[in-house]
Amino acid sequence: MRAILSTAPGGPETLVLETVADPAPGRGEALVAVKAVGVNFPDTLIIEDRYQFKPQRPFSPGGELSGVVEALGEGAAGVQVGDRVIAVPGWGAMVEKLAVPAASLMKIPDRMDFATAAALTMTYGTSYYALKDRARMKPGETLLVLGAAGGVGIAAVELGKAMGARVVAGVSSVDKAAFARAAGADEAVIYPRGPLDRDQQKALSVDLKRALGGDGADVVYDAVGGAYCEPALRAMNWDGRYLVVGFPAGIPAPPLNLTLLKSVSIVGVFWGAAVMRDPAAHAANMADLFRLWAEGRIRPRISRRYPLEHAGEAIRALGERNAMGKIVVTVAD
Repeated sequence: MRAILSTAPGGPETLVLETVADPAPGRGEALVAVKAVGVNFPDTLIIEDRYQFKPQRPFSPGGELSGVVEALGEGAAGVQVGDRVIAVPGWGAMVEKLAVPAASLMKIPDRMDFATAAALTMTYGTSYYALKDRARMKPGETLLVLGAAGGVGIAAVELGKAMGARVVAGVSSVDKAAFARAAGADEAVIYPRGPLDRDQQKALSVDLKRALGGDGADVVYDAVGGAYCEPALRAMNWDGRYLVVGFPAGIPAPPLNLTLLKSVSIVGVFWGAAVMRDPAAHAANMADLFRLWAEGRIRPRISRRYPLEHAGEAIRALGERNAMGKIVVTVAD
């Protein structure tokens, strides 16, 4: 089979396409013929050895996939050969076939295509876990989403609206503002690309407060980090919840006196670890997401598709932070 492999630490240019032996499913495993792979920000980190997990090389990037069960190992249960499924292996998905624990597979709704299935789990799973389980967001609250045009960001915009919030999108361009509004954002704030100096941070805080209105944001979903953190923190309401999701602009060091003055909670969002610790809660959340999709209230917005042999270009496009919505690698029709 063909496989995209990381053989040495580095950027997307270090990835190679090789032919390797087909895997065989072990005990309790299912062999999945991969159809599509969602590309996510951790893919840009893991190949550079900058992610929380550092798999042994050679390995394939790709944290989520959709495909068809092709074979079952001894003792595998819960799925059958021919089932259309989603898997979230964390890495290893940019291949034509992958063996995964059968118990970890989720069946794809009948009307959902493979690309949509591959684009759903990590971004919407992260954002739903963040808003529902970590922020405990309530209808009528105000949500600020930083990085609102990216994969997890646009998912947070859609889910925020589906959960009854007023949503303000923070983005870095006019096109991204239009994209976020089309996904349901009530307002959009365009901020300059970082790094921001102190005057720019103060100006951004004023812009955010104006767009948020009232007493500010009840929930901040921060998928950007860096110098954008403090202005957002200053624009929060009393008893607000600040969700720490990602750091493409760098790891911030917010002044903690602001959390005291507004009784704000800073809340970490590590969806991958939460899935492993509580698979039953994850399954329940995914059932909710499938229902919201079936009702037409969420829709993965796939902006670019790349064939397997150009997977490195897909990861590079995501790392450049210009893509809107989701990028998908297609492995087979």
